[in-house]
Amino acid sequence: MAKRDYYEILEVPRNASQEEIKKAYRKQALKYHPDRNPGNKEAEEKFKEAAEAYEVLSDEQKRARYDQFGHAGLGGASGDFSGQGMTIEDIFAQFGDIFNDFGFGGFGGFTSRSRSGGGQRLSRGSNLRVKVKLTLEEINKGIEKKLKVSKYVTCDACSGTGASGGNAYSTCSTCRGSGHVTRVTNTFLGQMSTTQVCPSCDGEGRVITSKCHKCGGEGVIRGQEVIPVRIPAGVAEGMQLSVSGKGNAARRGGINGDLLVIIEEEKHPELIREGNDLLYNLNLSFAQAVLGGQVEVPTIDGKVKIKIEPGTQPGKILRLRGKGLPEVNSYGHGDLLVSVNVWVPKNLSKEEKRILEKLDESPNFKPPKGSSDNAFFDRMRNYFE
Repeated sequence: MAKRDYYEILEVPRNASQEEIKKAYRKQALKYHPDRNPGNKEAEEKFKEAAEAYEVLSDEQKRARYDQFGHAGLGGASGDFSGQGMTIEDIFAQFGDIFNDFGFGGFGGFTSRSRSGGGQRLSRGSNLRVKVKLTLEEINKGIEKKLKVSKYVTCDACSGTGASGGNAYSTCSTCRGSGHVTRVTNTFLGQMSTTQVCPSCDGEGRVITSKCHKCGGEGVIRGQEVIPVRIPAGVAEGMQLSVSGKGNAARRGGINGDLLVIIEEEKHPELIREGNDLLYNLNLSFAQAVLGGQVEVPTIDGKVKIKIEPGTQPGKILRLRGKGLPEVNSYGHGDLLVSVNVWVPKNLSKEEKRILEKLDESPNFKPPKGSSDNAFFDRMRNYFE
């Protein structure tokens, strides 16, 4: 099923400010919150849908890609996009603080600073960037690539907890389980208090008393993963696709980073890309240009025959509509532009020279006088400037 427009989900215009987007998301999230709609699967899906929309629109870079390319600009595995696989816990972990102004806290014990144990902070894994080279044929059809990525993965010995056993934790003595500490400083303006992440437990509210022997208490180890990434048709050099949750694993059960896939184009042996159009330089013999006929030209889908009109002049552009590349997230296609060039031989036999000299005597082989069109001279001046 096609994804709904993110602006439509949050009921905001496309030029909405970040503050308007945040307020709109808070309204939707409170309306469809699971605690207000127990057992209502439809409300739960709308709650996740709103979170996915906010995740993209609240991020300036993701929003810019979405505005330009739609959902395809945020491409991910198996056709899903940013927000794929997001659970209720993930949503509260990332955006739970939004509800605090309403006195609801984290609902169900999850906020961006909490796990089930209280006020502990969830860590987030870093994003990874990989480059993928594509041929024009792959770009034309779209393709699924399986990328083997070296990264931090969840420790299989402790399942990412960093502890060697279920009771291998104790409450942090510095912050007493809150995950943060408050410091009071005397200034000439009076006392000022600041709250910051607890340095002893890194905001988790607890410390490990018995660390996992394999990961040393980090919950992550170096490893590899093969990640399928569906790349939509029509992507271009430098475009970036995002696969949510497939970056580096987070320490001790936090939120995984994203995998950012950067597109690179391989040069085609015959065709040149210009936006969604393709360009081809067609070399005709003198006889072909004069007499016309049929010639073969390459397209992204294979060879096709085109008709050359008698007397075709060098520099003429032949347009084959719809033979270019598709537009991302659209049904439109570019064109194939064939630029005609007449090849002039350099080495002629005596007989060939005699024939051409005879033809040159015919008025039909006399070129017209040079044009006095000012536009022609303007183009020439622009060329040399």
